[in-house]
Amino acid sequence: MNNQLKGHILWVDDEIHHLKPHILFLETKGYKVSTVTNGNDAEVLNKENRYDLVLLDQTMPGIDGIETLHRIKNHRSSIPVIMITKSEDEWLMDEAISQQVSQFLIKPVSPNQIFIACKQILEKNKIIEDRETSDYLKDFQIINNDLEKILSIDDWWQLYLRLVKWQLKFDEHKDSGLKNILTEQIQTCNKTFSYFIENNYEDWTQKNTDSLLSPSVFQNHLLPSIKNNQKVCMIIVDCMRCDQFLSVLPYLESLFNIELSYHISLIPSATPYSRNAIFSGLYPDELISKYPEQKKLFTNHENGLNKYERDFLLDQLDRHNIVNKRVHYHKIWAIEEGKKFRKKINDYLETDVLALVVNFVDMLAHDSSKMNVLKEIVPDESGYRLAVKSWIENSWFNDVIKTLSQSNFRVVITSDHGSIRVNKDIMVSADRDASSGVRYKYGRNLNTNNKNAFIINQPERYRLPILGPQFNYLIAKNDAYFLYPNDANRYKSKLRDSFQHGGISMEELLVPVLIMNGY
Repeated sequence: MNNQLKGHILWVDDEIHHLKPHILFLETKGYKVSTVTNGNDAEVLNKENRYDLVLLDQTMPGIDGIETLHRIKNHRSSIPVIMITKSEDEWLMDEAISQQVSQFLIKPVSPNQIFIACKQILEKNKIIEDRETSDYLKDFQIINNDLEKILSIDDWWQLYLRLVKWQLKFDEHKDSGLKNILTEQIQTCNKTFSYFIENNYEDWTQKNTDSLLSPSVFQNHLLPSIKNNQKVCMIIVDCMRCDQFLSVLPYLESLFNIELSYHISLIPSATPYSRNAIFSGLYPDELISKYPEQKKLFTNHENGLNKYERDFLLDQLDRHNIVNKRVHYHKIWAIEEGKKFRKKINDYLETDVLALVVNFVDMLAHDSSKMNVLKEIVPDESGYRLAVKSWIENSWFNDVIKTLSQSNFRVVITSDHGSIRVNKDIMVSADRDASSGVRYKYGRNLNTNNKNAFIINQPERYRLPILGPQFNYLIAKNDAYFLYPNDANRYKSKLRDSFQHGGISMEELLVPVLIMNGY
């Protein structure tokens, strides 16, 4: 007899005396089994006890199994029920399924059949969690070993996907003690990743072909389809992370055939740089040279640094000799605007190139650092994933995606950059005209001696704008954020554990690209 109780089962059957071998077998496997011979007694006992599972016969004198099932579920809807019956009538199966039975077994059943069904329901989560714990502990060492062998950004992308998939698996097991170990491993990987970026990023910006950086997103993932006269829709969900994309991937796969790719956000991993680069196909230094009005926005630290995206897109199409195409650009920054777009989506299906910018995920990150209610909803990465997943599946965005899945558009969903939860504060010195970013700063004579900051004293080597004398950039690495000494205490508690972007981390720079075609 197994001394560890694996669950308390209520078995309801008018011929329970014939099932003694089955009951004894379950008890040897560690289950406690209580029995009744009719539905009325089952209803009473279910109210008095908290059973883990009900085994329920369909054909009984008095109230039958379906009515008993209804009464049991009416008292506690979450209790799992296995219905056992001699009947193979489809209507009965439909009725039982509609009442949310967990399994449906046809008599005669052997003790082992009953045991397997009970085990699957009562021990499934523990078995999966134990296996995943064992698998992760093995993969933990493999990842650490692989970390020393990484040679390319593709290697980093594959390693990061592995880490993200473990995050998603551990979301299913809230009490898993391995979450902290995984978090520490991601932090370790980020330190090595930051070093890799510092040593390779400059070379990447000099490449004219086969680039994975933001300016090549349109050319790599949309231009070939446009040239083949395929209608395309590009959706940029601002600040959406890889883990959030992968959390909604199963849902999107119910609507589309999906190919998963990626790109690398520019640094600073912020909208004025990376998203402008996607729409224009240009690096930031090229952008301000070609568009003097954009340089004024940067120089004056003005809002609306992405106000010319539509013009950038049209110019990029023109540079690639794409003419006579109907193009529509739409930016959605509020719920009401999203609802308006949903109502008019059929009008936009007439275009050849549809570009959509959605700001919900970015707004959620920024607002959660300001509002205590949102801090409770989005306390960590897991909560952030859940909030984004709920939004995608239940908002106006879901209706738009469903409509696009039934259209003849090729849909490409990506982001301009991700974000990271920050914890380490870095003191910086700067003059009063420096930018106000939390993860990146630019201005005159910016300085810090912190090892978690990447100092760029020659911006032109990184294709970054130079907007004045002694102009340089500070980029935060890993999970650090910048503070000025004179207001450190004021902002430290506000910013710690908030989601920010603009720096160097896997979460910010490695951005998924979903290439989707409806079925």
